[in-house]
Amino acid sequence: MKIHKYACVHPHAELGSDVEVGPFSVIDEHVKIGDGTVIKNNVTVNGNTIIGKDNVIFPNAVVGSEPQDLKYHGEQTRLIIGDNNVIRECVTINTGTEFGGGETVIGNGNFLMACCHVAHDCIIEDNVLLTNGTLLGGHIKIEKNAKLMGLVGIQPFVTIGQYAYVGGLARIVQDVPPYMIVEGNPAKVRQVNVIGLERGGFSKERIDALEDAFRRIFRPEILNRSKVLDELEAEDDILPEVQYLITFLRNVDKGRFGRFRESLRRI
Repeated sequence: MKIHKYACVHPHAELGSDVEVGPFSVIDEHVKIGDGTVIKNNVTVNGNTIIGKDNVIFPNAVVGSEPQDLKYHGEQTRLIIGDNNVIRECVTINTGTEFGGGETVIGNGNFLMACCHVAHDCIIEDNVLLTNGTLLGGHIKIEKNAKLMGLVGIQPFVTIGQYAYVGGLARIVQDVPPYMIVEGNPAKVRQVNVIGLERGGFSKERIDALEDAFRRIFRPEILNRSKVLDELEAEDDILPEVQYLITFLRNVDKGRFGRFRESLRRI
């Protein structure tokens, strides 16, 4: 370990091998940090926080602080962060709440740029990009390989589907379908995220199938989306990506206000 003499590390904190902690950083009592993680200067890691291996946390980030929720009254909740994440300057990440399952969870290989906020009970899967100033309300789920551009604000209980792309300055109040580009205020589905899918290794056949589904599902004149989903699902040799899009949209309809996770809330 490489702990700077001006760092403040609680004697009960658990730090793995090759962990670095820079000057004026504070590591609290109930924190566990995995091998090879680098905590730069002026970082605060507190609460019941578990951080995996080979992460890098930049100056003035606050990781594991209490949730900003009026229903929170000191319950023992936690934050879990996986491996190989980059958390840039002034990012804030809160622990979970009792009513939200008790955990905020961040997976592996994510990049959270400066001044992002991840509120209580959020779930961020793997290889997600949150660019500068992205703000996540509580109980949000972001699926793998999604990309959110600068200054996006997201309503609590929203789900962002896998490989989705959310344009900068968008205000997101409903679930964002997987594989799609969403932009504007109010935010609307614009087209298939072709470039993101190509970079993700999707074949032309799979992308073409998603583009066909997009044209049929998101036509401006469509009045009965459920009927279109039924027609798509009844076709022979439906590709897994199209099936996933259909399932995602059906789940959206189960929630309140276009947010599936609203149907899961405990109160």
